[in-house]
Amino acid sequence: MSGKKGAKTVETAVKLTPITESQKEFISRIEKEAGTSIHLCYQCGKCTAGCPAAFAMDYPPRKIIRLLQLGMVDTAINAESIWLCASCETCTARCPKGVNIASLMDAMRRAALKQGKITDKKIAAFNKGFLSGVKNFGRTYEAGLTLQYNLSTGQLFKDMALGLPMMNRGKVSIFPERIKGRDEVKKIFEKVQQLGGEE
Repeated sequence: MSGKKGAKTVETAVKLTPITESQKEFISRIEKEAGTSIHLCYQCGKCTAGCPAAFAMDYPPRKIIRLLQLGMVDTAINAESIWLCASCETCTARCPKGVNIASLMDAMRRAALKQGKITDKKIAAFNKGFLSGVKNFGRTYEAGLTLQYNLSTGQLFKDMALGLPMMNRGKVSIFPERIKGRDEVKKIFEKVQQLGGEE
């Protein structure tokens, strides 16, 4: 593997070892949760070319799949990329083999949360706050998400100056908007928990 740092080219040697049973089990579990197969991927790169967050990732989508194909599970699950994925599904839509990469990234995030392998605590806090809002109200609740995120990351007054102007313009509400069918949304979260997933 090689990467560029300024004008210098940095070469990194990767020593491949046979895939262990625990690595095989992990990959199989991730594939089952994501409803896709990493072995369909032939590394065309269309996912990475279309990914709006690839520029900030340590391993873009194509490389995350390649790491899993090579059994480099620890590198994949510790990658910052799984936390930077916006779940926009551009990669999934572009894949000529129908690999659901967005779902795979989501499954990797859940596995990382379960194992306590969180490379970016702020992104994990945002993820938790966002899902909590959707579970309780059927949609995102911006004011609650901001408050929960700022409390959990120790940035209590971070967005305070923006709050009132946004409320005055009707961009954000102090109270959550409850949608019809939110009980059905809650049931989806409950089903995921029953299946052993994380909230």
